[in-house]
This record gives sequence, C-alpha cells and structure tokens, in this order.
Amino acid sequence: MAPKKRLCLPSLLLPLLTLLLSQADTRSFVVDRGHDRFLLDGVPFRYISGSLHYFRVPRVLWADRLFKMRMSGLNAVQFYVPWNYHEPEPGVYNFNGSRDLIAFLNEATIANLLVILRPGPYICAEWDMGGLPAWLLRKPNIHLRTSDPDFLAAVDSWFKVLLPKIYPWLYHNGGNIISIQVENEYGSYRACDVSYMRHLAGLFRALLGDRILLFTTDGPEGLKCGSLEGLYTTVDFGPADNMTKIFALQRKYEPHGPLVNSEYYTGWLDYWGHKHSTRSIPAVTKRLKDMLELGASVNMYMFHGGTNFGYWNGADEKGHFLPITTSYDYDAPISEAGDPTPKLFALRNVISQFQEIPLGPLPPPSPKMMLGPLTLHMDGKLLDFLYFLCPQGPIRSILPMTFEAVKQDRGFMLYRTYLTQTVFEPTQFWVPNNGVHDRAYVMVDGVFQGVLERNMKQKLFLTGKVGAKLDILLENMGRLSFGSNHSDFKGLLEPPILGQTVLTQWLIFPLKVDKLVKWWFLLQMQRSSRPQTPSGPTFYSTTFPILDSGGDTFLFLHGWTKGQVWINGFNLGRYWTKRGPQQTLYVPRPLLFTRGALNQITLLELENVPPHPQIQFLDSPILNSTLHETNIYSLSADTQSASEPMELSGH
Repeated sequence: MAPKKRLCLPSLLLPLLTLLLSQADTRSFVVDRGHDRFLLDGVPFRYISGSLHYFRVPRVLWADRLFKMRMSGLNAVQFYVPWNYHEPEPGVYNFNGSRDLIAFLNEATIANLLVILRPGPYICAEWDMGGLPAWLLRKPNIHLRTSDPDFLAAVDSWFKVLLPKIYPWLYHNGGNIISIQVENEYGSYRACDVSYMRHLAGLFRALLGDRILLFTTDGPEGLKCGSLEGLYTTVDFGPADNMTKIFALQRKYEPHGPLVNSEYYTGWLDYWGHKHSTRSIPAVTKRLKDMLELGASVNMYMFHGGTNFGYWNGADEKGHFLPITTSYDYDAPISEAGDPTPKLFALRNVISQFQEIPLGPLPPPSPKMMLGPLTLHMDGKLLDFLYFLCPQGPIRSILPMTFEAVKQDRGFMLYRTYLTQTVFEPTQFWVPNNGVHDRAYVMVDGVFQGVLERNMKQKLFLTGKVGAKLDILLENMGRLSFGSNHSDFKGLLEPPILGQTVLTQWLIFPLKVDKLVKWWFLLQMQRSSRPQTPSGPTFYSTTFPILDSGGDTFLFLHGWTKGQVWINGFNLGRYWTKRGPQQTLYVPRPLLFTRGALNQITLLELENVPPHPQIQFLDSPILNSTLHETNIYSLSADTQSASEPMELSGH
C-alpha cells in the first residue's frame, strides 16, 4: 500500500490568499455618471446614512448607538475627525480611550455600517474652533484655512499621521470607508482660496491613492468656492429648504452622477439664551421620502447628537457671540441619552419603503434613575486654591496676555493686579474694543463685584483702597466654529480701564481646574466649617451612594447660576441654569459607581449659589427652558435679539 501523501500547508494557503486578494481587488465604490448613481462592487447602490460623533459619546456606548442606527435601517454612518481632540500639542498625538478612532471604525464594522469619513482639517461640528487646534493661534498672524505656509505645514504634519492610519480601512483595501470629504463647507469661509483646496486634494491623493472617492459638501450659497474639479460635489439642506432648487444647483457642478444631501438636518443646535431647537416629525419624514424617491443618497445630520462634555463646545457669531450648549441632543432621532424617539420610528418607516430593514426590534430606552435632593458643601473659593490651580506660579506681564500666548487652550485663567491709587467713588470698570473673550468674573480683595461679558451691555463700578487686589477670572466659553470664523483669541484682549486709568502690571495664572478636582482631598482639607453663602467663583462638593444598579440620569441644578460640574473626576460640562434653555446635564450610567460605592460630585459655581445648595438627579431631561433675556451690543446692522430664532447654513 502506498504511503499517504502529506498535505503541504503553503499549498493550501495559496488558493485561499488568492481568493481573498481577488475579492479585495473587486471591492469598489465609484460614481456611475452614465446612470446618475453610485456603484458598490459594481452593483447600483445608494446610502441612507446618519451622523454620529464618537467624540461626543463615551467609548463604552459606541456599540449601542451604532447598533441602534443599523436597526433603524441605515447602511452607513458619517462622522468627523476633530484635529484638536487628537493633537493637543504640536507633535503630541492621542488615539487612546474615547479618542481611539480605529476602535470606532471597528465598531462600525461590527454594526454592519459603511463609513463616510470627514477628517477636515476644519470640521465645524459646533466643536471648539471647528476642530482646529488652538495652538495654531500661538502664531497670532496665522491665516486659518488658507495656503498660509504656517497653516499648511501644520495640516501636512497632521494628515501624515492621520491618513496612513485610515488607509487600511478604505473600502477597496477591505475596510468600511467608502468616501472621504475634503475640508468642510469651505464655500462658507471668507477666504475662497482655491490653492488651499488644491493643496488638500493633492495631499489626500498622495496619502490615500486614486481609488477612494473624495467629495466636498456645501450649502447652496457655498458651492462656488467650496467645490473643486476632481472632488465630487455634494450639498446640504434641511426640511424647509427648496429641494428642487438646491439639487439643481448641485447639477450645475455635477451634471452626471448621484444626487447627494450630505447633511439633511433632523433637528438643530442650541445656544445659551435661546429656545431649544426642534424640527417637526412630519416635515423631516416628508422631505426624506421626497429625496429617496429621486434616488438621492442622504446623510441625516444628526442621527444621534451626544454631548459637549468638558470645554469642547463651539460658538457662532452673528452680530454677537453665541456659545453652544453642553447638550448636543439636536432633537435627533436617537436622543442624547441614546433612546429611540418617535422621530426615529417615523424615519424608519420611511426607510423601509426603499430598502430592507434589519429584522428584530430596536432596543428599548435605557434604565433611568432619580436621586436626591442632595446637599452640597462649600469647599472654598477658587482664590483659596490658587497655588494648587497654578503650582508653577503666575506669569508677570505689563499688559494682559491671551490664553494662546501662555499656552492655555481651554477653561479658565486668572488675571491679578493691585490698585495704584484709592478709588473712593464707584468708578466704571471696563475693557475697550469688546476685549473680554468671553466672560470675566471680577473680584476686589476677594469680594465678587460682578460680570463683564463679550458683546454685552454691562456696566460695572468699583471702589477700593490703594493696594487693593483686583482679580479677574476669565472663562473661555468656546471658540468660534462656523463659517467666517476669524482667529478667536481668548482672555483679556485689551488692558482693562478703571475710570481713566489703564491698568497694568499683571500676574497671570493659567488654571488647571480639572487636575484640582481630581485631587479632591485638597478641596476637603480646605473645607470651611462655618456656614457661608458666598458669591463669586466657589467650589462645592458632596459624595453619594447608589445602592442598586443605577441608570442613566440627568443632573438638575435648580437655583444655581452658572458653572462647571464634575462627577467622579469626569468633566460633565457647563451649566447655565439662569440663562437656559438647558436645565439638566446628561449623566451616562457608566460614569457612576453603583452597588453602594461612593460617587463624588464637584461644582465650580461662578456667580451665585442658591440659599439651599442642593442638586437632584432626574429621570428625564429639561432642555427647553430659557429663563434669562440677554442685552446685546448692536455690533452690526443685522444683529438679532437673543430671543429671535437663528438660522445658520450648515456645519
């Protein structure tokens, strides 16, 4: 009997590798101009996509949100990459934890969602400085989003790190990225620098190759400056806009190929001091159906909004400065807490008329928790912790310096000087040329005097003896993020004036508030034993157990004015109860310790504390209560009052 022939392992692997390579080679996503459509692997295809921002959702919740999007009938997810989130200092990169872009791409793969990637470099997204790093402004004369050599050098350096990371995830390489946007709504920017757009397109091609579909997105007014030959032109618009007219404009730039709305607005953003924005379900569903009947590909912005945790919110300027709320709920089909809404089920019903919906029900809303009221205890005034907040000591300067000049990107900075003469009568204190960016909390010898705010008609009158200590705590409320945003420097941009005297000789303290909160025992050591009801920037805290398994919840700060809040050291974001509309802060369940473990909450109240310093956790959000009317300088002829609805084109 002849011996059995041994199988050769390499001979078995070779056909398998050949098969896999041939399959990868057949993967393609292209424009079929002859039939006005996309082709995916040679088959007619259109995407029905939704926007979700991984940087607004804790990593542990990514899979849940993506699964709900897939179960809603979507076949793609669209998201930005915020440069400033990943390169906090020049040449220092962070792709860990909730910044792990590759992990998010993998979660999208598991959810069976294709990816439409928007890496910028500018993204808007109502994100601080539109995703551009604040350290760019350390060169004060830099021209952002242009072919300024300083800007291009920083962009090139960043993309030479980012784009090779995503290269293996391109669809034709076996990944899930079917298309990539170059820049973002560039036509809404004042520069209209064609050389800059050509440079970006060349950079993308050099690093990603010729097979990936590159595109641009603009509102109808921005197509002229935002589009570029060689990049597929898409548009964005909402339910109330003229679909026929706007798609006709797209056809001027793309006579053949698919119609694409890259940002179809399911809701809208919120500003402090304005009403909570909503879009009606019938309007959103009707226009979606209209577009799908035309065969258009559509991305819904947002499908799940999430939260501007920490200091990451952006701002707009339309005659006056409009910082964006901590909540980015956006009236989206999936709520800020990740729950399906009636809008989602209505959209799912429309989608089901055009493509197959995955079998199975959508997950129900997550468990919610109520707790409290809880009494907070005063830890001490911010000025009491100045050494711990700025252990390296102050920077000395004749004139005040900006945040950017001292490398303080976000948060707070304290400016201190001493009166050189006695001021007996109440004397006006002001900063010329709208030089407060963005809010100044003024104290004399530790006593809170009031607030000066960017673009606001506030008058502040001070008295003090010679040698009195004048402290100004400056809060950065978020850099401009949309459209014609100039370089938005923060801090005192001009030297303050008391009466007729220009104040000089400043001590400048860049504050590391988040680090102090993590050193909570220092707050406890400083805690005052005597009852006080102070005003001005003051820390409050308490601990509390959750005896059961807990749930998502919403922190309600009734009676508090304005400040920042941390739970278990995590910066939950800004609250501004007095101004609204947002009255609660979303607290995801994973941030909380359960089964009897102690949770710690810390508040930095910047102005006034309620008579009973208490908080509550509710089982539903309050996002629509505007309590305060603002008084705004008339800086331009088209300035709108704070109570009027504001329409901005795109993101």
